[in-house]
Amino acid sequence: MRLKTALWVAAYLRRCEVEGVFGVVRRRGAEEAGAVFVRISRLDGTSDLFGPAPQSAFEATQGTARAFTSSLAALPAADTEVEAYLAREVKFDPDVWIVEIEDRAGRNFLDIVAA
Repeated sequence: MRLKTALWVAAYLRRCEVEGVFGVVRRRGAEEAGAVFVRISRLDGTSDLFGPAPQSAFEATQGTARAFTSSLAALPAADTEVEAYLAREVKFDPDVWIVEIEDRAGRNFLDIVAA
């Protein structure tokens, strides 16, 4: 059974808080099963962006409720590029969640799957 998205996001934000990293929900999506995109703002005009990994990646991350992969080809990317990508995702899927983390070191605390 998969955790509801709202619960996963709350736990993720708590994890960031424990590490001393500020995070906020920029956009709330579907409570039960919305896709989550995590933007890591490096506070220098660049950001990293992570989104749901393809279903095939879950075989590589056994036991993981959610897996993430880089949404952009190069990280970090310019904030304008990240914002444009997120705008397209919201237009495509109105149930998407956007979580923003601020960390100069770019730490993400996610299970990342290599693309």
